[in-house]
Amino acid sequence: MHTVAVLSLKGGVGKTTVALGIASAALRRGTRTLVVDLDPQGNATTSLDPPFTDATLADVLETPTRETLERAIAPSVWSEDVDVLVGTEELELLNDPDADSQRLANFSRALDELHRTPLRETPYELVILDCPPSLGRLTKSALVAADSALIVTEPTMYAVAGAGRALEAIEKIRKELNPDLRPIGVLVNKLRVRSYEHQFRIAELRENFGSLVMPTAITDRLAVQQAQGACSPIHEWHSPGAQEIALTFNMVLAKILRSNRAGRHRIAGEDAEGPDWPEGPAPETPEAPDTPAEVSESAG
Repeated sequence: MHTVAVLSLKGGVGKTTVALGIASAALRRGTRTLVVDLDPQGNATTSLDPPFTDATLADVLETPTRETLERAIAPSVWSEDVDVLVGTEELELLNDPDADSQRLANFSRALDELHRTPLRETPYELVILDCPPSLGRLTKSALVAADSALIVTEPTMYAVAGAGRALEAIEKIRKELNPDLRPIGVLVNKLRVRSYEHQFRIAELRENFGSLVMPTAITDRLAVQQAQGACSPIHEWHSPGAQEIALTFNMVLAKILRSNRAGRHRIAGEDAEGPDWPEGPAPETPEAPDTPAEVSESAG
């Protein structure tokens, strides 16, 4: 079981969009997945539209037992292969910025329980943690429990600064509480490929984060909002824009699954190492409507 935290310390960058896109790619791949909605806004829960549960993630964080997990996890409307650990507005009451390490470890204990004794015959292969845009107990708990972390950013000045703070938070948790945590990369969302400002910010990201910046980006497409509004996986939304986005999420999922660490949340049977993202310059615009957007290495 591989656990990936999807985070940003700036709101509005489309973090939930990315988490759901990864879940959609996992569904298409046949990877049994759990989406954990740590954001008090509950947008992932809304989009996945699970049936009513008599417990939520707030209960799991306070009482990380199998019985509580069973009450708080439900199948999504997408498929029985994508489950939801249901979020709630009450999570905001637990988002203490100064939570002690014991409380921060509760969520990790819950995932360890799922790893030891799966809820169903087929265990989860992937757990996606949709974090809130703040560095309180919720995001810290996710980073303590995660095998890897994916930073989401927009190509704007404030979002670039937020990506830097997120990377610092990952490093702090790695040093103090979770030595196996590793950043997978920085994913640019809402890219307009012909925008000079966006290309300038991408160049800034590359200067600051180097090879951590993923060479493919999520372009700003109406299809994303349409699919979410219909509670549909992006891979099942049939338009050229949706197909382009779906291909990009396939690549992001492949990056996650070939993570080369071998900790407790590792997928059974996964190879120790895999090929990394390609290096080298990339064109500023897609070659065709169904080709994922690639981020330029120059500001032009």
